[in-house]
Parts: sequence; C-alpha cells; structure tokens
Amino acid sequence: MTLRQQLSFPRQYARTQRFTLGAPRAFTVSPDGARVVFLRSADGTDRVNRLWVLDLDGGTAGGGPAERVAADPATLLAGATERLSAEERARRERSREGSAGIVGYAVDSAVELAAFALSGRLFAAELRAGTARALPVRGPVIDPRPSPDGRHIAYTARGALRVIGADGEGDRVLAAPGGDEDPENVSYGRAEFVAAEEMDRSRGYWWSPESDRLLVARVDTAPVHRWWTADPAHPDREPVKAAYPAAGTPNAEVRLFLVDLPGAAGADGADGTDGAGAADGGGGARTEVTWDRARHPYLARVHWSSAGAPLLLVQSRDQSSELYLAVDPATGATRTVHRDEDPAWLELFPGTPAWAPDGRLVRIADEGGARVLVVGDRALTGAQLHLRAVLDIGEHDVLVSASAGEEAAEPETGEVHVYRVNELGVERFSAGAGVHSAVRSGRVTVLASTRPAAPGLSVQVFRDGKPVASLASYAEQPALTAAPTLTEAGARRVPCAVLLPTGYQESDGRLPVLLDPYGGPHGQRVVAAHNAHLTSQWFADQGYAVVVADGRGTPGRSPAWEKAVRNSFLLTLDDQVDALQDLAGRFPLDTGRVAIRGWSYGGYLAALAVLRRPDVFHAAIAGAPVTDWRLYDTHYTERYLGTPDDAPEVYAANSLVTDDGLSAPENPARPLMLIHGLADDNVVAAHTLRLSSALLSAGRPHEVLPLTGVTHMTPQEQVAENLLLLQVDFLQRSLGAR
Repeated sequence: MTLRQQLSFPRQYARTQRFTLGAPRAFTVSPDGARVVFLRSADGTDRVNRLWVLDLDGGTAGGGPAERVAADPATLLAGATERLSAEERARRERSREGSAGIVGYAVDSAVELAAFALSGRLFAAELRAGTARALPVRGPVIDPRPSPDGRHIAYTARGALRVIGADGEGDRVLAAPGGDEDPENVSYGRAEFVAAEEMDRSRGYWWSPESDRLLVARVDTAPVHRWWTADPAHPDREPVKAAYPAAGTPNAEVRLFLVDLPGAAGADGADGTDGAGAADGGGGARTEVTWDRARHPYLARVHWSSAGAPLLLVQSRDQSSELYLAVDPATGATRTVHRDEDPAWLELFPGTPAWAPDGRLVRIADEGGARVLVVGDRALTGAQLHLRAVLDIGEHDVLVSASAGEEAAEPETGEVHVYRVNELGVERFSAGAGVHSAVRSGRVTVLASTRPAAPGLSVQVFRDGKPVASLASYAEQPALTAAPTLTEAGARRVPCAVLLPTGYQESDGRLPVLLDPYGGPHGQRVVAAHNAHLTSQWFADQGYAVVVADGRGTPGRSPAWEKAVRNSFLLTLDDQVDALQDLAGRFPLDTGRVAIRGWSYGGYLAALAVLRRPDVFHAAIAGAPVTDWRLYDTHYTERYLGTPDDAPEVYAANSLVTDDGLSAPENPARPLMLIHGLADDNVVAAHTLRLSSALLSAGRPHEVLPLTGVTHMTPQEQVAENLLLLQVDFLQRSLGAR
C-alpha cells in the first residue's frame, strides 16, 4: 500500500490520540459492589471526558446493569471553553495526559461522592443521585480528594492545601507557606518534579481513615537549580522559569507533616485558629513526621489505611537502600518495619507497600533472582512470575499483575496477566494472550484487556468471578490492521515484534529495515496488544520490515535483565544489533539498508546507533533524545549512572556529546534527523541543540526539526500527523523503499 493511499492513518492516529479517545478508563468499584465509576469521552475523536457510573443492580427496567453520566463538562461549564492554569498544564505533562474535561477524580470510601477539578474549579458529584455541582473555592484547584467519610474535600491551590465541606461550606486553609517561608519555593500538598515524573507519585497529601487528619508533603524547591525555557517563535514572551533537578545537583527538600482537620473530633485547633506549628492563614495543629532524611531523602510512597499505622517508603539518593517506616500518628516518630538493599538499585511498584487486612506488610521484592510478592515474611510467588503491580489486597488473597518469569513454562512474549495469590498458590484470573489489568473491590472486579488479534480495549465486569457486564468503548477502529510476529532473538532471547508490509509475499524479496524501539528502562514496547503496533505497521506498509526489540534494561522479564544496564546504556544498543542480526536469518531483512527511529530514550538510542555503529545502521530519526546525561533529572539518571561528580567517565561514555564535542563517534557519518519540542521541560531542547552543534563542528550533515510550542508529548493533531509523514520522507531519501 502506498503512502498516498495511507494518508488517512496518520491523521486518524493523531486525531484519536492513538485511538485512546472514547475508551473507558480510570475505574473505581464501590465496596458494596453496586457501582463502577469511570471516565470516557463521547466518541473516538472527542477529547472531553465525562464521569460515568455503571449501575450493576437495578440500572434498567429489567434490573440489569446500565451506564449513566454522572458529570458532563459541557453542562457544568455551560459550554464555556476549558481554561488550564500553568500548574495544571505541568501536572498533565508529568502524567502524559493529553485529553480534556474530567481527566481525573477521587472518591470517598463508600464511592458515593466524587471530586474533580474542571477549568481550575472544584466540582463534587453525588454518584448515587447522579448530580454534580461547583463548590465556591479559591482556585485554580489541583488534585481535589474527598475525605473517606465524604464530609470534606481537600484540594491544593496556589501552593496551599485547603479543605471545604462537601456541602460547600467552611472553605479554609490547612497548610500554606507562612512566616519566613518563601511562597515561590514552598508548597503544601503537591508532588515535587521527580516524584511525579519518575517515582509515579503524583500526589502530595493523604487522608486518615478516620477523616480527621491528613499527611501533607511540604516541598521546598529553593535548593533546586533554575532553568529557563524560551519560545523562540515568540521573542516578545518571557522565558518560563522552572526548578529542574539535573543529575548531580540539589533536589527539592521534602518533609511530611500530620495536619489535624479543624473541627474534627479530637483534633487540635478546632476553633479554626492556627494550631501549634500551623502555617499562617489558619489550619489545624501539625506534627512533623521524622526520619533520617539526610540518608533517605526520597519520599517514594505513602499508604494510610485502617489496617495499620501510616506507612512510608523512603529511599536513599542512590536508590540502593530503602526503608519501610510505620508512623506514630501521635508523635510523628517512625519505626522501621523493613529494610531493603540492592547493589544496583531498588525499583518502585504500583500498589506497594501496603498493609494486608491482618496487619502484615505487602510488598514486591527482588529475591533469589526473581521479582516476587511478599506478604509478611513469606514470598508467595517464585521465578515463574515477574511481578508488575499489586492491584488489590483482599481478606483472602492479593490481586496482582505479572508477566512470565525466567522459569515460566512458556515465554508469553509481551503478555501481562492478572493473578490471585495467597498462601495456597497462584491462580490466573485473565484469559487469553494480551495485556490485562484489573481494579477490584470486594466481590466485583473490572478487567481491562488489550489483545494482539483485536484493536482497542475491552472491559469486562465480574462478580464472584463471573462476567456480569461490559463497558462500551467508543474508540475508533484503526484504518489499518497491525500484524506483529512476537518472537525472541539472539542468545539472550531478546523479546521482539516483527512487522512486514500488508500483503507481503516471499517473492517481494528482502526489505529495508526500520528498527522502532524505545529500548530502555520503564518502556516496554513489545507487548501482546494490537494498537501498540499500529504506527510500526504503518511504517511497514511504506515498504519496510519493522523490528521492535526490548533489550536489557526494559521491564517485564527479570531483575537481572533490567539491572544489567547499571553504568552502561550501551548494552541497549548491543541488544538491538544482536536482535537484528538474528532476525535477518528468519525474516526478509536487507541488512544493507537499516534505519532506526525512536523518541525520548528511543531517540537517544537511535542517535547512539548511527554514531557508534554506522557499520550496522545507515540512518536514524531521533526524537527528543537525551544527548548529555548530565542534563537529565536526578532520580532517573543517578539510578543508572551514579552522579557526574563520582563517575564522570560513565557519563562521558554514555552521553552522545560532552564538553569536548561528540563522544566516541565512528565513521562513516550517517543521515540523522533530530526532532525536538522547544517547550519540552522534561528532555529540554538543549539536548538536541548541543548535539547539533557538535555534529556541525565535526562536519557531519544532519537535519533538525524544531517544534515550537510542543512539549515532550506531541498532542497537537497536525504536528503529530506531519511528524509521521516527514519521517517517512526522510527514510525514503536515506534508504529507499520497495
């Protein structure tokens, strides 16, 4: 199929935000099993999410399940255009959120009250009644969360943590910068940059189970170096200043406080005045939670449930040591429940740590070469599974997601399944090849599945293990069908997906090759899901054999596989080469014409390929590449490479460019296209500009495509569409196609 015939796919891919619009997401199950709450937009091109409720009992005249809208932004905003604050835009950038409307919500413990921010305003929705209303608060509102009893809603605004009654009365400050605190640097209730970007901790406060207190993070960015992001297309605008903790430089200072809710039973400061140590402007008494922050400065996780004391997970800066700490709510003192150490680093996992209902600690740990589920002192899984996340902790089992481990009977390339685990054994809940996840409360489980043989997302609702309903998806059907062959390659059994042009026949001969990896930590691309391979299939249909390889460092296989890249990202390039050479013996790959493309870490890998292995790679497209690891953030970079002061030679070897120019370039020079959003505050445009300057100094031809107003994401429809078309044009000029 020609490029002209397929012009519809890039536009469709961009307009549907990779076919995610219209699909249900963000599920919550009520503990009584009566409701499933979720988000979904009206169709496959509508960016505006509504809040929905699936009533499992009595939703229709016949008593069957039925969906209904609980909150509609069009109604709540009376048709007005949504406006986002700078803080909300930054929060969405950290979470890679490209949709609009209600993009997140939080509920009380009964799942009867939902709170969400919309256009900087606070809204509350009564989920049983199906009504929603705005509450009169001072905005712009970020991250509103109801108390477990549903009587209050806390939220952050302008650096302060505030609370209002669910009835709209009594809006007041809980914690805010005051006294000698600089409001430009100090905030309460918000996650700092590295927590939101790298730790998967997007929140900065947590309600007590009794709804009378909160754990509140205080973030001080004063020590963090300031960077400025300018918009060259608008020289009349001032550059945006941001606190960016680059590798080896100071992080934000994060402290944690127990803050009483004024007026709550037993809380100090019940008269609404400042309690002891409270921030200026009102609030309840607050008590600092103490631990050795000098030795373990990273606040990675916070868990507070009725099953035990508040639970913290704190890490050392090099992430080789972490403590599980139980907090005394009366004094703020902490005691060590468990300590983990690792000579490489310790990963963080969704859903852990947490308390089981019987008070045992639930965690995921690397033990005996495997990533296992540990409850109390006992590992309940072995090397047959590679644990990914804890999804729910019940009275009788733990619901987890996991992929096949090193001792699994079958490799199950790219698959992720849901399992029930307890002392009696392990039972798979999901069925069929695919990538599965779940949300559970009590007897009801929502299973979300993507599969290699079918486009889109399917969502089934189970009660007591039996399907009782499904959630409709309004996502568009893709204009093409992806047909990846999932396999393993080379002596290290690198997981791979190979895609050939639609209708390819053996008589068509060997094809120019396009490697299309992410290829690094926290980015699995070889997955048993159809839509994940659509772009690769589109490139294949332009006349290429496309190879996606997940080498060492990528998640989903074993701790040793992930941690092999300690001090050497160059291994990720070795695995791309090994996979290519092995697959060439089984697929019609023309190894005399090989290109590679990627974004972010994949962009780094693509540029690395043509600079270090031009004997293998003949062209590269590097999007938003990290080129000098000294310019990337602390929590990510130091985990793998240490600090620039302690290991300058490691940074020089792994970077594409140093202060002296290109780092270890090889000849001949190969065609290289560099793409970068000038508004990127994660991988800043300086990475590409420094590489381009070094390439120019070395006399190496290359192309630079600057994207004004574009961040690390490319949500703009025309930009996303044309990026695909321009990349194909570059490949055809560099390699040719059949």
